[in-house]
Amino acid sequence: MKSTDLRANMGIKLDSKLYLITKLEHRTPGNLRAFIQVTIRDLNNGTIIEKRLRSGEEVEQVDLDRRPMEYLFEQGGKYTFMDLESYEQVELSKDFVGDLPLYVLPNNQVVVLWCDGKPISVEMPLTVTLTVTDTPPGIKGATATNQLKEATCETGLKTRVPPFITTGEKIIVSTEDGAYRERA
Repeated sequence: MKSTDLRANMGIKLDSKLYLITKLEHRTPGNLRAFIQVTIRDLNNGTIIEKRLRSGEEVEQVDLDRRPMEYLFEQGGKYTFMDLESYEQVELSKDFVGDLPLYVLPNNQVVVLWCDGKPISVEMPLTVTLTVTDTPPGIKGATATNQLKEATCETGLKTRVPPFITTGEKIIVSTEDGAYRERA
């Protein structure tokens, strides 16, 4: 597979090691040749590496098993997930789930990536719907500029929302950067 066809959450093999692409950026600096800057995680030891690939360079893709699982609960730093087909439960550490608890409430579905029979990463949806639990009241008539105020969601996520959003409203939040997108 060519490096220009790579996407985030793909499995690749470099130097006979398995990696998961966590972030990818196509860069064309001035009068130099284009390249692909990837942030990859080693699937054996969990280390994160940044690597630069030439545009059009051949990379070996590894097939990852994507299983829909239900996030059940967190207990003692371990996050329990249940396979929706076999009902088998798996405990994952904070390193595996990352920022998932800030965006996904218990009893919601996520996709867990598996390689060689063991979980390697959790794939979050692009956006999630959360309820605002705490935000200061908006200032009446403050529509002249694009002002934002701090809001806390039910998962503990803090984000900035427009002044018309009140406590108890449901909002749509991006999981990439935690930014407010729109009302639900």
